[in-house]
Amino acid sequence: MLSFSAVFVKWAHVGPTASGFYRMFFGALILLGAVLVRKERLFHGSHHLKIVFICGLLFALDITLWHRSIHFIGPGLATLMANFQVFFLALFGMTILKEKSNWKFFVAVPTAVFGLYLIVAPNWNAMGDEYRAGVVLALVAAISYAGYILVLRNFQSKFSVSAFSTIGLIALITSAVLALEALVINESLVIPDLQSWFALLGYGLFSQVLAWVLISNGLPKIEASRAGLILLLQPTFSFVWDILFFNRPTTWLEVLGALMALFAIYMGVTAKKA
Repeated sequence: MLSFSAVFVKWAHVGPTASGFYRMFFGALILLGAVLVRKERLFHGSHHLKIVFICGLLFALDITLWHRSIHFIGPGLATLMANFQVFFLALFGMTILKEKSNWKFFVAVPTAVFGLYLIVAPNWNAMGDEYRAGVVLALVAAISYAGYILVLRNFQSKFSVSAFSTIGLIALITSAVLALEALVINESLVIPDLQSWFALLGYGLFSQVLAWVLISNGLPKIEASRAGLILLLQPTFSFVWDILFFNRPTTWLEVLGALMALFAIYMGVTAKKA
């Protein structure tokens, strides 16, 4: 579901901040509506509010940087680069959380790095400053994304709180931050046509609601490093959608890089703790 996020952004005829705002706003309405229907508690104390506020800020930063990189380097590559979070998560998991893995994991990480390198390197000098800026924006987005996942995972593993209320409040806070950003940079929030309405509604429902409810429930059950490798499926399929839907020109080296990333994911997921 997450792999279609950049496709929705590309289909919507609105600015990068506006598309992020509507993803979060529509998602918040659906999630908080589900809380009411399920008769669940929305607020779970001051610590819960502090966590969702931190997650909201980190996710807003991730969304605004990533959406801009989509406009510079395209949906497939922007998503691939933003998901370098896998390496930040793995580093944190091994150095701070003292997680251990067998040889498969240590083969998977450099394989994934080399696969992504094959995709990015051929165009580094040829595409100009805008291309390089898009790569940098996506990498900074990856740091914010990793921080968001770690904070959310840590909270969900320690407290039994409804995913609907947690993700709903995060979406609400993120949408408020993005609305303020749109006001500051003078970006319109007007949705101009029916295609944009469908794209933004789909973005909110599938990317923000269904995908993140599943992710938030799954994160506490697995290690941070393995979670990052599984989530690398998102950029891999985003790259495929970019080729299929937007006719992205792709060399054999880039195809090889995508295949290597998939192989790395398989190796990482099948690795057992040492």
